Amino acid sequence: MNLRQFSGRSAIPACILSLVVFLFGCVLSPSSDAQSCGLHGVAVQVLGSGGPELQDKRASSSYLVWENGQGRVLVDAGGGSALRFGESGAQMSQLDVILFSHFHVDHSGDFATLIKSSWFEDRNRPLPIYGPTGNDFMPSTTEFVSDFFGDKQGAYRYLSGLLAPEEEGSYKMQPHDVVANSTPVAVFHSGDLVASAVRVVHGPVPALAWRIEIGGKVIVFSGDTNGEGEGLVGLARNADLFIAHNAVPEGATGVERHLHMPPSVIGQIAADAHIKRLVLSHRMLRTLGKEDQTQAEIRKRYSGPVAFANDLDCFPVQ
Repeated sequence: MNLRQFSGRSAIPACILSLVVFLFGCVLSPSSDAQSCGLHGVAVQVLGSGGPELQDKRASSSYLVWENGQGRVLVDAGGGSALRFGESGAQMSQLDVILFSHFHVDHSGDFATLIKSSWFEDRNRPLPIYGPTGNDFMPSTTEFVSDFFGDKQGAYRYLSGLLAPEEEGSYKMQPHDVVANSTPVAVFHSGDLVASAVRVVHGPVPALAWRIEIGGKVIVFSGDTNGEGEGLVGLARNADLFIAHNAVPEGATGVERHLHMPPSVIGQIAADAHIKRLVLSHRMLRTLGKEDQTQAEIRKRYSGPVAFANDLDCFPVQ
């Protein structure tokens, strides 16, 4: 529609023209709320609250940790999250680190897009990237990054300079494989920021859960896991904010239960770890619309605040 069609005497009233212009602005511009997360203190912005399905119109799993107006940590980069990253107002040049829970597509599909975007920014320091080791089923973190940007066989080897040996003051990716077990291990430090990980069970896929300590606050991301073992409880101990994945409903069986934890397990982990606030994300079609049942199961075990995440939701860490 050409707005000039409404500029003549026969055009519709000016009030309607104003409404049309306003609606166009709403469609084309990200909301101010999306760009105001974490201006003061620490906050987590959910860039992707969905799973691999496209029908729910959500970006896939991704989270951004803000401190005083700077996006410092990116956790996962599922499909659609690069667009949400742009809408958030964050800049790739400001990130301290990228952390991956695992390399399923709905947690890593926009990685190359984000790196390409960062190439156009004025970043003058390395970008550390941490994630799990590999196995016969999945690549390690170093393999994953090389598969995209390696100078010999990388799919996007025209950007292989970002993996070349470092030069002083230059922007280079630094991928690292995290060897973890059920005891939290600190793998990254930068100023007041510390990132620690434990291994979690996600079927045959090597996977990590992450604990971020920043600005005197503690944030824990479960990633995808069926909840087996004690590692996640120890990692989440006394966390200010625990972001858990609500990918399967109560009563799930078979493969989906082998991969993911139902609400009752989420609630038990939250209670055992004495977390202060719970956010449920990675909301797939099989759990959407079942929020009441999900919360009821969690409430049997955990009595603290519970929220269901949507794309670009901002959670200040109190």
